[in-house]
Amino acid sequence: MAGSQDYAADPRNEHVKIYLNGALVPRAEAKVSIFDAGYVLGDGVWEGFRLHKGTVVFADRHFDRLYAGAKSIDMDIGMAKAELAAELDRMLAENGMSDGVHIRLMVTRGLKKTPNQDPRHTISKATIAIAAEYKLPSPELAKTGLSLFTSTIRCSPPDMFDMRLNSHSRLNLIQALIQAIKAGADEALMLDPHGFVSSCNATNFFFVKNGEVRTSSGAYCFNGITRAHVIELCERHGVPIRLGNFTLAEVYDADEAFVTGTFGGLTPIRRIDGRDLPTALPGPVTARLRRHYADLMDEAAGVIEA
Repeated sequence: MAGSQDYAADPRNEHVKIYLNGALVPRAEAKVSIFDAGYVLGDGVWEGFRLHKGTVVFADRHFDRLYAGAKSIDMDIGMAKAELAAELDRMLAENGMSDGVHIRLMVTRGLKKTPNQDPRHTISKATIAIAAEYKLPSPELAKTGLSLFTSTIRCSPPDMFDMRLNSHSRLNLIQALIQAIKAGADEALMLDPHGFVSSCNATNFFFVKNGEVRTSSGAYCFNGITRAHVIELCERHGVPIRLGNFTLAEVYDADEAFVTGTFGGLTPIRRIDGRDLPTALPGPVTARLRRHYADLMDEAAGVIEA
């Protein structure tokens, strides 16, 4: 299986305890009710984190995004950021984890007294679950890259379904990915309502032309923390970058392309809609930014000085 979420299996994950509403339970016992709002209708928000060399890197940004998402759907997580961060640290410590770990922190509105949309029918505190796994991106992806297929499903504007919200409701993105898989690709490239290139179904999209990095304006794509870091790294290291509205024709003429995400960092692209990109993977600009991002993670972990 290819894709931006492709990873190397690790047998240690079978013994990792999962956090569920304050308890640490074996993986097989990490269960919620069918009346939970997350199960009933995807009512909740989530956040991905990386544990790198003893530190949950960029944690402040991730918690800020989680709590902003909860506020936008009028959901009370039930504890302050510092308290939830302490619970995450406790889970990692009790599992003896220090490096190479990907974390999914999920919060739903809680138990419903009946399966329906109305948040007033919630009868419990928010459900909080944290799954931490030894999970690193497949190293082969840096050499083989991903194949993208442009989906007919568009990224939606904030007044319809805000792509910048890390919602449990991802059906439109799953549909886009299914289209890509059926077309023989690894991930879906998605356009905004005006036909400009926006993002992929699970990652943010960048391409390179004549040494300039280009990406969408950000109006319709994920509020990606890795995306923001790449933009900042370009500015910090003198790599030309331009945010704007770009067409598929411009993307087809790219020298390089890559996608970004908390799990995979920067993943090269080899093909878009059956058109092979001309540069061997990873391309020189992609490779440079991958190195800068690796250094940034080390800085965040206190391994090297900023």
